[in-house]
Amino acid sequence: LPLLAEIAPSHPVQCSLGQTPRSPDAKIVPLLFTLQRLALHTTPVTMAWQCSGQSNAALVANLKNAGIIQSPAVEKAMLAVDRASYAPKYVYEDSPQLLGYNVTISAPHMHAMCLEGLVGHLKPGMRALDVGSGSGYLTACMALMVGVQGLAVGIEHVPDLVTKSLENFKKDGKNSLLESGNLRVVVGDGRKGHPPEGPYDAIHVGAAAPTLPPALVEQLKPGGRLIIPVGTSNQALLQVDKGQDGKVTETVLSGVRYVPLTDLKDQIGS
Repeated sequence: LPLLAEIAPSHPVQCSLGQTPRSPDAKIVPLLFTLQRLALHTTPVTMAWQCSGQSNAALVANLKNAGIIQSPAVEKAMLAVDRASYAPKYVYEDSPQLLGYNVTISAPHMHAMCLEGLVGHLKPGMRALDVGSGSGYLTACMALMVGVQGLAVGIEHVPDLVTKSLENFKKDGKNSLLESGNLRVVVGDGRKGHPPEGPYDAIHVGAAAPTLPPALVEQLKPGGRLIIPVGTSNQALLQVDKGQDGKVTETVLSGVRYVPLTDLKDQIGS
């Protein structure tokens, strides 16, 4: 299985397509990977860090050209949510960026892959939960995909990041999503989910849990899907599907390397 990295290398990463100059603290390890579609098809071998661009539109175009973005719904959402409003620097580089509190915003290719994996569960009118919502970027994408009749909830246990994400939404012109109630962000322990707004058609987790959290599986609707990195030293990106009969099926999508999903005390080191 491919290994998709969300950790910082010991040396800078060169973007070989030339859209973005090499940054002194790029956070993605350059690895060859075969993108296994999170919904059942494959694409040719590519290199994730090659998707960087000089603008949000260029970044999205590169992700599409690489076969990572495959659906119009994901492309439209990522074009509408400008990463510059959510990432602290090197905003269009295809790498994770540190947000503080030992939290990162994932690399764009990982966001695109997870949205593609959930695209059938982020249709208009559906409900979505983004665990470890951080900057709010992916929560905003999910909100746009489920539309005004749907709901996307971000849950983040660092209060300052929740405040910052609300500022990010406003900076990105997403006030209408907040005002309509289509997009919400709450402070809480994402490992326990957010039962008041559940059950959910789609759940995304942006940090690696040691084991699959039962509460998140419980809060999936029948027919729903959860995408979550699981493990400690060895991590895997899992796709968890709940059938209409309640039967749960787990599929390993790839090897990954994410920051840990943990409690607030361990997160901030106090």
